[in-house]
Order: sequence, then C-alpha cells, then structure tokens
Amino acid sequence: MSTAPAPNPSSASTPPQLTRLPFGTRVAMFVRLLAIQGAWNYETMLGNGLGFCLEPALRLLPEGRHSPAFKSALARESRYFNAHPYLAAVAVGALARAELDREPPERIERFRTALCGPLGSVGDRLVWAGWLPFCSLFSLGLFGLGAGTLTVVGVFLLLYNAGHFGLLIWGLHTGWQHGLRVAAGLANPVLRRGPQQIGRVAALATGAAIPLALGRIIGPGRHLIGGVLVAVALGSLLIVRLKDRIEGWRLSLVVLAIFVLISVIR
Repeated sequence: MSTAPAPNPSSASTPPQLTRLPFGTRVAMFVRLLAIQGAWNYETMLGNGLGFCLEPALRLLPEGRHSPAFKSALARESRYFNAHPYLAAVAVGALARAELDREPPERIERFRTALCGPLGSVGDRLVWAGWLPFCSLFSLGLFGLGAGTLTVVGVFLLLYNAGHFGLLIWGLHTGWQHGLRVAAGLANPVLRRGPQQIGRVAALATGAAIPLALGRIIGPGRHLIGGVLVAVALGSLLIVRLKDRIEGWRLSLVVLAIFVLISVIR
C-alpha cells in the first residue's frame, strides 16, 4: 500500500513570492511618489516619504496590516534615506520587492544605505542640472518666437512633467523587476550618459532661446540687436574653448542670471 509523501515543512512555511504587483498597488505607490517630499525633514530626509510610498506594497505581507511583521517593515523603511526624489522610485520598487520576498532585515538595511549615493548624484545631474534647464530654455525660446504666456507655461509644465512622470514609472518598474539586484537597472544608458547629453542639448537651447527672447523684448530695428548677436557668437566660442572645463548648463544659468539683472536694471 503506497503512502502519500510527507509535506516539506520548509516549503509549507515559506509564503509564495509575488512576481507582479497588483495594478491598484502600483497606482497607489505612483501617486504617493508625487508627495514623497511631503514629510521631508533634516533628521530622516526622505525616510518618512519612502515608508509612505511603500505602505501599499507592505499591505500584501501574508501576516496582514496590523501584524508585527508589517509594523517592523514600515518602521524600517521610514528611517533615514536621502536620494533624488524622482529616482527614489527605484528604491521604492526594489525595497518593496525585498520586503515581500522576506529578505533579511540586515540585508535590506545595507541595501538602503548603498542606494542613497547613486540615486542622489545621478538624479541631481539628470534632472536639476539637465532636464529642468532644458525645459526652461525651450519654453523661453517659444516666448521669443511669439508664444503667449499661457502657451509658454503650459508647454513647460507638460514637457517637464512628461520627463518627471516617465522617470517615476520607469524607476518603480525597474526597482520591482530587479529587487536587490537593481544595480543592473541603474546601468541604463539614460542614467549613464543622459546627464551629459541633456547638458549639451541645454547648451544648444541656450544659444537659440536667449537671442530669440532678447529679440522679442528689444524689438526689431534696435541697435542692441547687433550687440546681442555678438554676445551669442562670443558665448558659442567660449563654450567650444572651455569644452569639459565647464558644463553647458552652468554657463546657461549664468547667462540667464545676467539677462534677468539687465532686465531689472532697465
């Protein structure tokens, strides 16, 4: 007489791992990512916001929302964390995967600490030093071409937030897909070469947007147009001569500051 094989105790005690987050959970995490800086402070930086964004995923823990495991995970994820708020989506996805896969707490802590540096430096260069100046200069160029105020502001908001939302969606997906091995996802060409390429495009936009905006403000037939063209030519020569000694976005911000000061003085 045959007997049924005895169940494996270890497999019975191990909950099945999620391979995909429910759609509602992903939407909730994405919406919360838009407010990740809402509880920013000098003690935990983005820590409270990170825990807030992870909370919908932590509800999927087998023990439930009011269990010690849920409270322990939420407290752990709400500790100090400092990174760029947009690329923090990568950390949210990866940490959600780690918590639901029941990785050891010590490993999760080391992983959180290791993420801060890369997600902070790359995000600052990609967004604050690249995408934001480019969107501003592109909108300024539209103003120089004759676009109205609402058009300029609307184009800026749509263009900038297209990059913003796209980065959040990509980061959340990449973090969840790779988990603790998210370093492979951070090797994406957009993150490695994106800041440099966007900086070059921003420098090009500076050369086009500044004379267009000045031309509209000064008006046609004014003698200052010649001076503007000379300044643009000298600025272009300066960018070529300096090459890697100064990034284009820095020079563009200097030019914009000078433009604002002249406008105020006049």
